[in-house]
Amino acid sequence: MKKFLALLLAGVMTLGLAACGSSGSSSAPAASAPAASAPAASAPAEEPIKIGLICVHDINSGYDAAHIEGLTKACEDLGIDVSSQVVFKYNIPEDETCKETAVDLADSGCDIVFSDSYGHQSFMMQAAEEFPEVTFVACTGDQAGVAGMDNVKNIFPYTYESRYVSGVVAGMKLKELMDAGTITDPYIGYVGAYPYAEVVSGYTAFFLGIQSIVPEAHMDVQYTNSWYDPTAESEAANALMSRGCVIIGQHADSTGAPSAVEAAQKTGTVAYSVGYNIDMLEVAPNAALTSAQNNWSVLYKAALEAFQAGGVPADYSAGIADGAVMISALGGSCAAGTQEAVDAAWAGIKDGSLKVFDTSKFTVGGKAVDTYDVNFSIIDFGTGNVIFEGPTENVISDGAFQESVYRSAPYFDLRIDGITELN
Repeated sequence: MKKFLALLLAGVMTLGLAACGSSGSSSAPAASAPAASAPAASAPAEEPIKIGLICVHDINSGYDAAHIEGLTKACEDLGIDVSSQVVFKYNIPEDETCKETAVDLADSGCDIVFSDSYGHQSFMMQAAEEFPEVTFVACTGDQAGVAGMDNVKNIFPYTYESRYVSGVVAGMKLKELMDAGTITDPYIGYVGAYPYAEVVSGYTAFFLGIQSIVPEAHMDVQYTNSWYDPTAESEAANALMSRGCVIIGQHADSTGAPSAVEAAQKTGTVAYSVGYNIDMLEVAPNAALTSAQNNWSVLYKAALEAFQAGGVPADYSAGIADGAVMISALGGSCAAGTQEAVDAAWAGIKDGSLKVFDTSKFTVGGKAVDTYDVNFSIIDFGTGNVIFEGPTENVISDGAFQESVYRSAPYFDLRIDGITELN
């Protein structure tokens, strides 16, 4: 079910046709209110809107490619002419350049401006202060719910769902290797960008998916401190394989890790890869098992429909029930029975019988977790000062950690047993 939420926390086509558009702003519901359903699709706006998308990289980054393709498809579905109504800005760093770019887009007549990286968010908000009539949407952002700015919005999918299911795929392969006697240690590696909640939530869901098949599995996480660095991601994957990891997952935006696993496999190393954002079979035809993916077109379409209807909610999130997440085609190296296991996992998530962060399935420091308070204030990590004051919520109920319920962006930051962060 699509959820509109209202909390928040602590994310070389340049074509013209300026349009006059609505502000697209709306007040968020109360932080503790139940998530509401998405508004019904509205009739096309009387005058065409103009849309901007700020990308941290370009089409060569799987993450950015997913956003570019997602917005393009959403516009096509809604009858919005991409060639004349959408402006793409590529390779915009997470610094003052983002604000300048957002201001340029607003000045050029854009009615709604999206950015695709968490680090863009604060600069988008600065632009939003100067252009209150323009809506600014930070994908992966976490501040819209508490910042008190009607024209700042956040969207993010239930990535943890696809992470879990990709973990099921990895678990099936791991079990096959163990049953055959090929390996004796169910040792997993994970290449992570940063120790942010978004990454922690994803790798934990991946690990729990693996443990649903191989309960004794354990995992190391190696950080690169970059969203996109093919060399660093390749080196991290090699380091993990040298420690004995036989499956390498990732939350990083390049093909560096899968390529490294494919190369290692050719030298006789027993290793397989689970990617992110895009199908990795082209770069790792033997090593790639699948990739966790987001269908960003679902989120962009919902945001644009809401904008045309009069207002985008402060937070919007969606998962497999709305087709907003998925995994890529299973590789030829997947274990027998993997598709059936995947189908069962998706069915359980959809009907609610499978809870990704079921608290009976993990411990922290050897103890069960039955309550966990998350403060949704925004803190400047450089100074420690509170930028926006938000409430504190117990995010565990009904036997599970309620991810992406109190805001769209992930806030699962528990370090559960069985996972070791190497740096």
